[in-house]
Amino acid sequence: MARPAPARAGGPARAEAAGRPERGAPMLEARDLTKRFGKREALRGVSVSAHRGELVAVMGPNGAGKTTLLSILAGIQRADSGTVSRSSREVGWVPQQPALYGKLTVAENLRLFARLEGAPDVEGTVERMLAQTGLEDRARERVVRLSGGNRQRVNVAIGLVGSPPVLLLDEPGAALDPRQRERLWEFVEALAEEEGTTVLYSTHDVGEAEHHAHQVVVLADGERIFSGSPAELEGAVGDPGGDFEAAFVAFLRERGH
Repeated sequence: MARPAPARAGGPARAEAAGRPERGAPMLEARDLTKRFGKREALRGVSVSAHRGELVAVMGPNGAGKTTLLSILAGIQRADSGTVSRSSREVGWVPQQPALYGKLTVAENLRLFARLEGAPDVEGTVERMLAQTGLEDRARERVVRLSGGNRQRVNVAIGLVGSPPVLLLDEPGAALDPRQRERLWEFVEALAEEEGTTVLYSTHDVGEAEHHAHQVVVLADGERIFSGSPAELEGAVGDPGGDFEAAFVAFLRERGH
């Protein structure tokens, strides 16, 4: 990936004050979000905030409301009640399944989405995204021939076409092998550190939260049951500095999930 993030022991969550972005007014804030699908409440009064350059992992069991929350923040769905501080034009959205056209080249995909975003300089935008994602050598290659990791890089590039201050990723590493996942997170961390992009991502991978998040938001049955650093989550079950995955499982169990 272009511009890899500086190495930090244990990722941003373990860097304590030195690695955590400076606090201030949130770049994104959602308050009391509620969403119903028929009689089922997918979200019940969920609030979340994220600051400039902050990496926020949204975790929870299947059906917890993770994707619903992100899709509302992205403007894909409307909440039944509650508020979101930014419009969909200010938020980049990267769904779990790459929204790409396989028969088009990488550059053609970027050109198409730049036009859909109304970019004033389409070719300049394409060149910028190819450079930012390290895909210059793949520009003329058809997407269908790319590896899963490179397709995900194009997917992220499309989410960044409009230079949004906030980027939302739904299970970004789910279909990637370990090396591809590492390269993706090098790029995402560089976005946060060097560009100040605020990144919220859903994940089932506990390691992605432990090593690549300043803040962890835990949802269960449509409710937010925790918000804080990975270390604070460990402390909530009386296990500071211990095994994060064990602490996460224990936290859910203690709360009946």
